[in-house]
Amino acid sequence: MDLALISMPWAIFNRPSIQLGCLKAYLGQELQTCRVTCFHPFLDIAAAIGFDNYRLIAETPWAAEALYCGLLFPKMQKTAGTVFSRTLKRIVTTDYPRLLEILRLQHDQWLEQQDFSQCSLIGFSVCFSQLPASLYAARDIRKKWPGIPIVFGGSTCTPAMGRSLLKIFPEIDFIITGEGERALKELVLHCTSQEPLSCPEIISHHEKTGNIQAAGCGEIVNLDDLPLPDYSDYFQHIRQKNLGFFPVLPVEFSRGCWWNKCTFCNLNLQWHGYRFKHCQQMTAEINELAQKYQCLDFTFTDNALPVKESTLFFEAMAGDRRDIRFFAEIRTLKSRSVYTRYCKGGLNSVQIGIEALSDSLLGRMCKGTTVMDNVAAMKFSQEAGMTLDGNLILEFPGSTAAEVEQTLAALDKVFPFHPLSAAAFFLGHGSPVSCSPEKYGITTITQHPTNKKLYPPEILANLDMLIKSYRGDRTLQTRLWQPVRKKIAVWQEFHARRKDPSVPALSFRDGGSFLLIRQELPDLPTLHHRLKGLSRKIYLACEEPITKKELLEIFTQVTKEQLNTFLAGLEQKNIIFCSGDSCLALAIQSP
Repeated sequence: MDLALISMPWAIFNRPSIQLGCLKAYLGQELQTCRVTCFHPFLDIAAAIGFDNYRLIAETPWAAEALYCGLLFPKMQKTAGTVFSRTLKRIVTTDYPRLLEILRLQHDQWLEQQDFSQCSLIGFSVCFSQLPASLYAARDIRKKWPGIPIVFGGSTCTPAMGRSLLKIFPEIDFIITGEGERALKELVLHCTSQEPLSCPEIISHHEKTGNIQAAGCGEIVNLDDLPLPDYSDYFQHIRQKNLGFFPVLPVEFSRGCWWNKCTFCNLNLQWHGYRFKHCQQMTAEINELAQKYQCLDFTFTDNALPVKESTLFFEAMAGDRRDIRFFAEIRTLKSRSVYTRYCKGGLNSVQIGIEALSDSLLGRMCKGTTVMDNVAAMKFSQEAGMTLDGNLILEFPGSTAAEVEQTLAALDKVFPFHPLSAAAFFLGHGSPVSCSPEKYGITTITQHPTNKKLYPPEILANLDMLIKSYRGDRTLQTRLWQPVRKKIAVWQEFHARRKDPSVPALSFRDGGSFLLIRQELPDLPTLHHRLKGLSRKIYLACEEPITKKELLEIFTQVTKEQLNTFLAGLEQKNIIFCSGDSCLALAIQSP
């Protein structure tokens, strides 16, 4: 039996699809007679429009969706083109109409090269920004091979979204919601031997109006039992086309999120519970993948790494003499030393869930962190040698003017560190906010206005999209957060213009009995501060978060009033951060 698995644009071009790689490996292990071929048409698209153009578009989800929506729904091309131009503020070298022609030509050429006539099933992995492209390809595949069933799966395919897709698009025969391995195996057996479907994660076309059971029954309990992802088809493609880049290999340490409480988040709708691999298994996978594909760069696809096992993993990798490097999304770590250990183990690039710089706002987001945690994470990651990316969520429903002021004040303190990105709040389907909108002052949930420019109204009215909008205090929030948005832009411009990013913007050199602190500021001369004697000792005692009470216990010769006066002076200079009773020195020792 033959099975085709397809990953459409706008998957990141220099990474094979981990979804396809995992499914191919699993089916190869479970169904020895099943021949799985994985297709990555996005590679040809990237080569045709240029890797830089592709990267810019893939990093701008609305612009990415606008392109294939223009092909899928020709009558929406005008409004979709405005979305493309408005959201893709960074200039690409090809305009919207020309890009549509290139995409159409590449799609037709790719389809002409394929022969799916012997396939028992054709599957699409549908994740971020891949829905319009997958619908476009599925429609043409159905026209050319009308008798072959088509299945959609992936993080976009929630039960609600799946039902609506089946209702509107007859070219889709099945939807797999949730984890794919066992469900796809059952579906392959159903399509080849007519075995009845019992898996609740599979929604079939004739069940599109029925009640769908919650997913979860088919999840794999022990992730250590999963085979190594099979990326051979991806590497064969880049060899045949002689594409000149070194791929980054995606790997997974865990599925789900061990925290799973953030009120804005809907990233874990496909998972039920948190499962992880053990350190030894992860280490073995990295070793085998590096050797098999001759790659040294890896990206973890986890929403949150397992704390204990990942710590053991990076400690083990620290002893590896190869120059293996990792990217991962992590929650803030409580210990300065853990950042250093992670970096020594190869974790040189991270995305940390900062999200807010106001304690009350973090509380309503249920982040389980404080502003001090976030500021410390930004300092410690840079100090350890990590590149940190993160978002600051603006316009969260119910945000107050006081929380905006707290954010602005905190931004002054984190200015020396790698800037965050401004991310306007969006209402995600299935998030705690969307499930209890009244708690956040939301009166009505609506379709996102951008989707109205991409999808015909008769189709959008029946699609249960993952990104929605709402009525409530949106206009107020937009106005409140404008100063923060402007300040982030200044922050980003300052770091983009720095002559030597390897030198911390706020650093110190220790002279034994004194400190010399160097402070770069935007559009101002560099400042220099000298701390002598006891002042030096107190500042160094604040290299990690410490309470004022602890400082007074260490420096018994200092009164509470003297300490408060000293710290207030440092705060005014933006070289220390104080929150409540805790303090953190912000300068990083010069390398």
